[in-house]
Amino acid sequence: MKYAICYDGPGRLRLRLGQHAFSEEEGWGIASLLRQKIGVERVRTCAQNGSILIYYGAEIAKENLLELVGKLRRADIPKVEPTGEEDVQAIDLRFQEKICSMVLRRVAEKLLLPVPLQICKTCLRAVPFLWHGLRSLLHGRMNVNVLDAAAIGASMLKRSFSSASSIMFLLSFSDILEDYTRKRTETALSASLAIQIDKVWLVTPEGDVQIPLSDVKAGDWLRIRTGTMIPIDGKVREGEAMVNEATMTGEPLAMRKAEGAMVYAGTLVEEGSVAVEVMAVNAQTRIQRIMDLIAASEELKASVQGKAERLADRIVPYHLLTAAAVFLLTRNTTKTMAILTVDYSCAIKLATPIAVISAMREAANHRMMVKGGRHLEAFGAADTIIFDKTGTLTEACPQVSQVIAFGDYERDEVLRTAACLEEHFPHSVARAIVRQAAEEGLFHEERHAEVKYVVAHG
Repeated sequence: MKYAICYDGPGRLRLRLGQHAFSEEEGWGIASLLRQKIGVERVRTCAQNGSILIYYGAEIAKENLLELVGKLRRADIPKVEPTGEEDVQAIDLRFQEKICSMVLRRVAEKLLLPVPLQICKTCLRAVPFLWHGLRSLLHGRMNVNVLDAAAIGASMLKRSFSSASSIMFLLSFSDILEDYTRKRTETALSASLAIQIDKVWLVTPEGDVQIPLSDVKAGDWLRIRTGTMIPIDGKVREGEAMVNEATMTGEPLAMRKAEGAMVYAGTLVEEGSVAVEVMAVNAQTRIQRIMDLIAASEELKASVQGKAERLADRIVPYHLLTAAAVFLLTRNTTKTMAILTVDYSCAIKLATPIAVISAMREAANHRMMVKGGRHLEAFGAADTIIFDKTGTLTEACPQVSQVIAFGDYERDEVLRTAACLEEHFPHSVARAIVRQAAEEGLFHEERHAEVKYVVAHG
């Protein structure tokens, strides 16, 4: 791939490959490939302008990253699912595109489209609104759809097609905001439960081999060790372990899993090492089915948002009665139209989700993820907050400060051997030892027999 360097700063590199150099799905694959390299902390891609933004640490040289991108071919890009951050980024981008498209299209129509064609387009756009209002009346419901239809219909009867068009534009804008809010909250929820594992250890006759999770299929055996989240549903075939199933059952105490027991994706091996035969992976896992169920049924709107929508429906009859009273008293259609078009209920429905979105975005800017308006409200009423320490109040990133060798052992040999053993365990202390060896250039081959872990004895 050919690229140009747009920004080159400490720990941050932005490359531009050109518009449409890769698709959105290929961008996810490129990001996944780069994240697998030691030292790459974060990658963001944008298919619209073909840019790749890379955040990296001291463990990898900038030249190595450039060489990797330069040698990348389209056939090398894996097909992967987007991460939670990439999902949110895609939703935000589509929302911005829809809003910009709506505004530009409206301005272009006003400036370029002849008036007769504008009237025809307004009449066609009004049909769905009028139908929804009529259907609500036929079902005995006096809701916002009726008020919308009344305002649009009255504007058109008065031949004020510009007013009717403006009302429909604002209503469409409100629908886009509501859809954006719903998708964003569902994505945040899914990301909080998602399995954030890229690679796993496959059990083979020649020994354990590390492979991408995307390559795992039913019937494979995976080695799951202490501190590792189980990424699949399966049955234990070898070993024993204490597994924390709090994500599935809410039970905080770990359960012993021996040969023949079932284990599920999203649970955590606290102690031990097991070989698990894969029964279900990705969309077929139980945790994924739970996520789908929550996404389909859970209403994450703030209660104030629900109250606003109910209030909007309740004031519709009073709104229509006010308009009728004004007409009876004044016989002035212009004043009556003013009552109908000043749609307070629409403003109530529109303002509330905007406030919730703004608050969630503000929280995200301070590195806090809010899963929905309901939780935002609960946070406002809280007087006590309980934190999970690791990764919340701490970085979960210890550093090796000193290596002490005893007897006839050399310091480098001790660190190399320790890293060789610890590379199989994703505990934060294990990662610190492996990282220190890599920083000092103490690269190692597999120099040991199979690593065995005894529950409660290490």
